[in-house]
Amino acid sequence: MILHLSTSPSLTGLHAGPSLRPAKSPDSRCRASWQELAGVLVFSAIPFTAVKAIANSPLGETLQRRMEDKKKVAVKNASLNKTLAQKAKKDSLWYGEERPRWLGPIPFEYPTYLDGELPGDYGFDIAGLSKDPASSKRYYNFEILHARWAMLGAFGALIPELLDLVGAFHFVEPVWWRVGYSKLQGETLDYLGIPGLHFAGSQGVIVIAICQALLMVGPEYARYCGIEALEPLGIYLPGDINYPGGVLFDPLNLSGDPVAFQELKVKEIKNGRLAMIAWLGFYGQAALTGKGPVENLVDHISDPLHNNIIFMLGSLYE
Repeated sequence: MILHLSTSPSLTGLHAGPSLRPAKSPDSRCRASWQELAGVLVFSAIPFTAVKAIANSPLGETLQRRMEDKKKVAVKNASLNKTLAQKAKKDSLWYGEERPRWLGPIPFEYPTYLDGELPGDYGFDIAGLSKDPASSKRYYNFEILHARWAMLGAFGALIPELLDLVGAFHFVEPVWWRVGYSKLQGETLDYLGIPGLHFAGSQGVIVIAICQALLMVGPEYARYCGIEALEPLGIYLPGDINYPGGVLFDPLNLSGDPVAFQELKVKEIKNGRLAMIAWLGFYGQAALTGKGPVENLVDHISDPLHNNIIFMLGSLYE
């Protein structure tokens, strides 16, 4: 439901399919009364308030004591896994000096400060952003964060349109960018196409933006403060800021096999980079054709000589 509230292009496609209705005042960007505004703010504050209340309550103290009792064993296991992970990196094709490079067999003077320690390091840093080791880790943190959002957003943009195309589920408006555009026009969104099921769909874009900002403050603050931020709730995460691990972030225990986990990290960042590039394509397609990516693909397959980027760009100058 949280993702449903967003109007950004990468997130609007994540809800299952809205029904669009003309607003009573389509020119208004913020039509909510002060009671509705207060309700959205209170709703957004519930997660932070609940976590803080639990952490400061007798229950939170009990949970933390139990966690402290188990933490010694957990820290020991985490240290062992870290050692196994370093060994897995040394033995892996994707890390170290012998890893694949972005120019392949073509001779090139790759930066010496890129040592293959991070997943997906192909020696590409023409801007010199990773010369400082601290900056390199920070930029990787930004990259993996945006890569994950791009993959999630791409999934949400493609699936509704694909399901609508094959007739598996009917959406009143399956195209991702039109959903966000409708909110900018002040229209009402019915969640899952069910009349009257609005959540925040009847609110203006400003109200939804405020709600989203508040909902994101908590997770981003916890991420910034580090994985220790959940310990007052009795939750110990054995990993680092990018791969916290534990039951919350690794319920399938994919990190249990150190060798496979190191390869999964590489696969994740490679697919994430592809998803970020895909979003550039989504934006360009929407601007040039006004269609969704699935419809564009179907058009291209049906007539590849005329439905392609070269033809579309050429038509702009006719």
